[in-house]
Amino acid sequence: MGLFSGLMGNASRIDPGSATRELERLLAEGEQVRAAYQLIRDYFVFTDHRLILVDKQGVTGRKIEYHSIPYRSITHFSVETAGHFDLDAELKIWLSGMGVPISKQFSKGVDIYEVQALLSTYIAR
Repeated sequence: MGLFSGLMGNASRIDPGSATRELERLLAEGEQVRAAYQLIRDYFVFTDHRLILVDKQGVTGRKIEYHSIPYRSITHFSVETAGHFDLDAELKIWLSGMGVPISKQFSKGVDIYEVQALLSTYIAR
């Protein structure tokens, strides 16, 4: 991940194997990480069962909050592609019972269509 991109609040793709090792104690038996994206210290992971948001807190980042969102809780989502002047793409996810969406920015190098396809695949199940 580029430092400038991270400081600007844009997520970059990280190795799914690295995310699997970091989350191995949280994953269900047979659950597989399909894609992972990092934003400075925080990251979010698409598995074949759920979306996991990881929020590292405090100065050392030793305190970590994990948000597990089953795909069935996602009511809808939107993807906004990068433009000529707006170089980042954006993903918004609405959850049942919540009026405000979860919003994530992606750097120019991330294939936002891949993110959209992941969500479409797992929400349709």
